[in-house]
Amino acid sequence: MNALAPDHPRPPRLPVRLVLDASDALLRVERGLLTYTMTLLVGLVLLNVVTRYTGMPLYWVDEASVYTVVWLTFIGASVMTRLRLDFAVTMVTDKLGPRAAHVAKLLASGGVLFFALALIAMCWLWMDPVGIARHGFDAKDFAAESFNFLYTERTQTLEWPVWVLQLIMPLFAVCMSVHALANLLEDLKLAPPRKHPEFKTGSADVVN
Repeated sequence: MNALAPDHPRPPRLPVRLVLDASDALLRVERGLLTYTMTLLVGLVLLNVVTRYTGMPLYWVDEASVYTVVWLTFIGASVMTRLRLDFAVTMVTDKLGPRAAHVAKLLASGGVLFFALALIAMCWLWMDPVGIARHGFDAKDFAAESFNFLYTERTQTLEWPVWVLQLIMPLFAVCMSVHALANLLEDLKLAPPRKHPEFKTGSADVVN
């Protein structure tokens, strides 16, 4: 009877488990996307080197490489949020007591969640899916009324719709929101922290 009770004597409630499970599912998808995106980037770089060396450069490869790096960066940033590998300045928290440090940690997790939700709102206003739908998905009519030319623009060499490539922004915002909420729930001790052994880096020290 004198033994200390565990921090989490009962399993987390269903809503908490659903959030954590959703975060884990997103991590699995993001891990696969990181692998494929890295492979694509290496392939594009090698193709660029070979074609330039042979005197037959493909100009679209440069643009494709840039957009691949953009997607890779945002996917990686989402993963780092859940793994708590994002940057942190601990000059203040290192000098705080356990309770104050925990409060600071909660504020930091809440701030990340607030930023992710604000980014979702910004992307909603920017891409305006209701507005484009109201115009029957006619990009020119939508641009003429709203002066939002997102859906009429195309990339310079690939001639791809810009809005398709920029979908990474709202996707990142949603994924980051789920991961940030999962982190906050763990910090609130509503669930034990989950481990992710499929990712070899367990701390920022390992990365650095």
